[in-house]
Amino acid sequence: MDSILVIIAISLALASVINIVLTKFSISHIIGYIITGTIVSNFFDFNGSTTPHSLELIGEFGIVFLMFTIGLEMSFSKLGKMKELIFFNGFVQVALSSLVIYVMSFYVFNVAPIPSLIIALAFSLSSTAIVLPYLKKSKDIVTPYGKKSVAILVFQDLAVIPILLLMGFLSNNELSMTDILLKTVLYAGVIILFMFTIGKKIIAWLLHFSASARMEELFLSSVFTIVVGASLIAHEMGFTYSLGAFIAGMIIAETKFHIKVESDIASYKDLLLGAFFFAIGTKIDVFYFISNLHWVLGVLALVMIIKAVIIYLLIKIKSNKSESIKSAVALCQVGEFSFAIFAMAINYELLSESLGSFLILITVLSMILTPFMVGNIYKLAAIFVVEFFESDKITTVKATNHTIVCGFAILGRIVAKELSNKGVSFLIISDNLQHVILARKRGYDAYFGHLDKAPVLEALRVDQTNSIIVTVNSLVNKQIICSAVLAHYPNAKLVVKVNTLEEKAALADIKISSFVHAQHETAALLVKQSMV
Repeated sequence: MDSILVIIAISLALASVINIVLTKFSISHIIGYIITGTIVSNFFDFNGSTTPHSLELIGEFGIVFLMFTIGLEMSFSKLGKMKELIFFNGFVQVALSSLVIYVMSFYVFNVAPIPSLIIALAFSLSSTAIVLPYLKKSKDIVTPYGKKSVAILVFQDLAVIPILLLMGFLSNNELSMTDILLKTVLYAGVIILFMFTIGKKIIAWLLHFSASARMEELFLSSVFTIVVGASLIAHEMGFTYSLGAFIAGMIIAETKFHIKVESDIASYKDLLLGAFFFAIGTKIDVFYFISNLHWVLGVLALVMIIKAVIIYLLIKIKSNKSESIKSAVALCQVGEFSFAIFAMAINYELLSESLGSFLILITVLSMILTPFMVGNIYKLAAIFVVEFFESDKITTVKATNHTIVCGFAILGRIVAKELSNKGVSFLIISDNLQHVILARKRGYDAYFGHLDKAPVLEALRVDQTNSIIVTVNSLVNKQIICSAVLAHYPNAKLVVKVNTLEEKAALADIKISSFVHAQHETAALLVKQSMV
């Protein structure tokens, strides 16, 4: 029963059952993988440091592919625009968090200086593996708090490199700090020079060749070759696997293939991340946790509060209260790279086994709590402040005799511009957060929500409107929205765009004031212009 294949088979079956159950209660699948790892590790007795090396390596490549996808979104142009957010906010957050946690560790808990430094640096990092996928899935990555959170996460991931190098210096009495720094700068220069010259040409050629062959498996294998190859080069130079993958992602971000690459590797990245969280679960010693419950929970709460306060105050300098609170909630946990730091510190005998186990347990528990926190981030933030980014939570408007534009795609934008030119009072409602942000940037009153929800209908004062213009494309959405509006306010003047006569017939049973047939109106304008 000690075969790795048996372990994998049992783990997959158990993870599937647990995640099916958790899904019914809207609990993140990440928790399911961690629970699976804990159960399997105790059953096969490979808890903690005796976790199979092959399993840890698979899990580590989950982080590698995650960093690769981050690199895909961090093109040089975007990095240049975000340099202040990344390098100022990121540096200040890591530095302040490390300083405060070091002081607490050294002076309050009487931990020795070197272990206190390691603890401070590790606990200053947050979880890219959990927070980033949530931000992308929820579309919060385009919100102000999402952008600021991603910027800090990117800096933290880059900060792992000097932290790991520092660990090597602390464990090596033969090399001086000058030698370590010179070696690091030299190797980093070699990696960057190779990746952005020869490596860039190889990557471009591979992607172009595999795309031209029109064979999906060839294109996918090329992407895997690039990711794994770049990771191995960085690792051989003494850096993390993730650094090479991140640089490779940044190179591909400058090509026309970046969207296809990201979509093609999405499922593989998620599977490998599942293995990573499974490996985290194997590090949980249930009996040790129970016997030290009060200390574990106490230190965990203290660390998360310290980080949350520092991040809140940092973001509050140039942002509002809402963005600051949500950023603090999203980043107050301890991140996955802390495992690498603690594991290295234990191997170098910079941390004792018992202290290392205690710190790993705190890290694991913080990551278990994170999906619940980020999944309810608007509810937590709403305790202190409410703003328009929370879907369907709209403060009642004061407008009367106004027009409501439902949808802000291309047609909705044209309608808004025409209404604005004519001086008509109007507001916009959309269930697409990016459209809402765009509308607000253009100076319009725009709200994030669904017009078929009673609280939204009341908040937008539908019963006080002159008209409601529905520009959405989906027939089902038109039926739902129009029915809900008329149920709330039977005298509502609905103006609906339809694409076909069949669509108009499907809406015939609903008391819609007027239809605008897109094709007919376009044809009429074409004829009119041709006769001028």
